[in-house]
Amino acid sequence: MPMINPRILAIVMAGGEGKRLYPLTAERSKPAVPFGGRYRIVDFVLSNLVNSGIHSIYLLVQYKSQSLIEHVRRAWVMSPLLSGHFVTVVPPQMREGPHWFQGTADAVAQNLNLIDEHRPDLVAVFGADHIYRMNIKQMAQFHLEREADVTVAALPVPVNEATAFGVIDAEADGRIREFREKPAEPPSIPGDPEHAYASMGNYIFSTDVLCRALEESSNYKGYDFGGDVLPRLKDTHRVYAYNYGTNRIRGLKPYEDPAYWRDVGTVEAFYEAHFDFLGEEPKVDAFNKEWPLYSSHYPGPSAKLVSGEVNNSILGSGSIIKGAKVHNSILRREVTIEEGAEVDGCIIMDYVTIRRGAKLRRAIVDRFNVIEAGDTVGYDVEADRRRWPVSATGIVVVPKGRHMPRY
Repeated sequence: MPMINPRILAIVMAGGEGKRLYPLTAERSKPAVPFGGRYRIVDFVLSNLVNSGIHSIYLLVQYKSQSLIEHVRRAWVMSPLLSGHFVTVVPPQMREGPHWFQGTADAVAQNLNLIDEHRPDLVAVFGADHIYRMNIKQMAQFHLEREADVTVAALPVPVNEATAFGVIDAEADGRIREFREKPAEPPSIPGDPEHAYASMGNYIFSTDVLCRALEESSNYKGYDFGGDVLPRLKDTHRVYAYNYGTNRIRGLKPYEDPAYWRDVGTVEAFYEAHFDFLGEEPKVDAFNKEWPLYSSHYPGPSAKLVSGEVNNSILGSGSIIKGAKVHNSILRREVTIEEGAEVDGCIIMDYVTIRRGAKLRRAIVDRFNVIEAGDTVGYDVEADRRRWPVSATGIVVVPKGRHMPRY
C-alpha cells in the first residue's frame, strides 16, 4: 500500500547556460531570464513545487548565476520558523574535486550530502527552463501506485513532431522499455497512435535508488540522467513514464490548454510563448487564485495610461503610456512609452524608455534600454542586423542596456 504523505525533497537544475537564447543570456543564466509581465523563467517550476505542497527546495546554479541568486533572495524567502520550508541556492561546492557540474546527474551526485541530511522518501529532480503548470503531487502518487523506482514526466506530442525530442517507448501501464533520442520513427503511446511520449527532463526518484545509482556512477564525469543514468536503470529497476497530459491543476479555466508546456530555449520559442498569455481566452491564464504564479514583489505604483491606444497587451507595474499605440505586446515594469511611439508585437522588459515617435515591431528589448526618438526597430531587417542580433525569423533582440533604474 503506497504511503499517504511521502516526504519529498526537490532539487531544481537551474544552471542552464542558455546559449540559444543569446543575447538574453549574455549576463544571466537561462532560468533568470525575465518572462511575461513580472516573472522569470525559474518562477514556473518553483511555483509548481510550492503549489504542490513541496517546500524543501534546493536550486543548483552554475553559469552567470548572480542575477538568479538575487531574484531568489528577493522573491522566494520561505518561513524561517519551519525548518522544512526553504528555497536554497546551491552553487558548485567542488566537494569531489576542482570541477563544476559536469551534467545533470553529476550535479546531484556532488550534492548527495543534502539528500542524506534531509532523508526524504522521494527526490524530485526538475529542470528550471520551461513554462508550464503542474501538480507534482499527482506525479508522485503515480510513482507510489506503480511502486516505481524512477518516474519520468512524459509530454504527449504528435508523432510527426516527436523526431525533435528524446522519446520514451513505454508499455500500456507506463513502464519504460527504451529511451530514443530524436528517432526517425518515434514509437507511439500505447492506445494513442497519433502521439508519442517526449521526455520533459523532470524525474521523481525513490531516494535509495537515486543515491545508489549516483554512487555507482561516481567514476563518470559529464554524465546526465537522460543520456546515461536512466537508460541503465530501466534494465534493472522499475522505471515509468508519467503522462503529463493527465495532470490537472486547480482553478483551470475552460479555455486554457490543460497540458501546456513550452521549452523556451530559443529566441523564437521564447517570443512565441509570451503570446500564449495574451487574449481574452489565452492558452495560459496567469490569474489563477488556486494555482498562483509567484515572483518578486514590486514596491512601485500601478501602470498608468495617460492617453493613447492599447489593445491585447500586458502592462507591468509602474509603466506609463503617454499618447502612444501599444498592440499585442508585453510591457514589464517601469516601461515608459512617449507620444507618437508605436509598439506592435513586442516584449519590452523592465526600465525601458521608448522616446516619442519611435516604432517597434516583432522585437524583444531587454532591460535598461532607451529607444531614441524617431528610431525604428523591426522594419528593416538588414539595418537592424547591423546594430543588434536578429533571429532566423526576423525577431530583433536589443541586448541589455546600461542605464540603471530610478529605484
